[in-house]
Amino acid sequence: MRPVRVDAIVDFTYGVLILISIVLIAVLGTEVGLAFGLGVFASYIVHVVWKMARFDPDWMTQAVRETVEDTVGQTVDRSVGETVEKTVDETIEKTVEETVGEAVEESVGEAVEKSVGEQVEEVKERVESVERSVAGEKTAAVDDDGASQDDGSR
Repeated sequence: MRPVRVDAIVDFTYGVLILISIVLIAVLGTEVGLAFGLGVFASYIVHVVWKMARFDPDWMTQAVRETVEDTVGQTVDRSVGETVEKTVDETIEKTVEETVGEAVEESVGEAVEKSVGEQVEEVKERVESVERSVAGEKTAAVDDDGASQDDGSR
């Protein structure tokens, strides 16, 4: 006989035994039928594992390997993604703060110094102009009277 036919006959026999356990549950009661059914089911599980190992010896290791690869792959993707995102965000933020801070400080500092310097020069020129005007008026007043004009506040 061929192994495939033997396996088919064994599978059919297990099916019949499970059907008998259902009938026993209905006729004799739950305890007897349930005990018989659990025995048939346990032996069927052993048969399936034996058959799978015989036809495909690598089936269990392949299934475990696929499960582990999927789980590890998802975990690694998630944790690496979070770590990379956090690191990139921190690095970009730090770099931008340093670069922009330095550039703004330099350009604003130069502009402020230049602006303040120009305004100081304008104020100096105005003060000198006012001093010249005041000095010119005093000289003119002294020349007209021959003496300095006093407002009499003594």
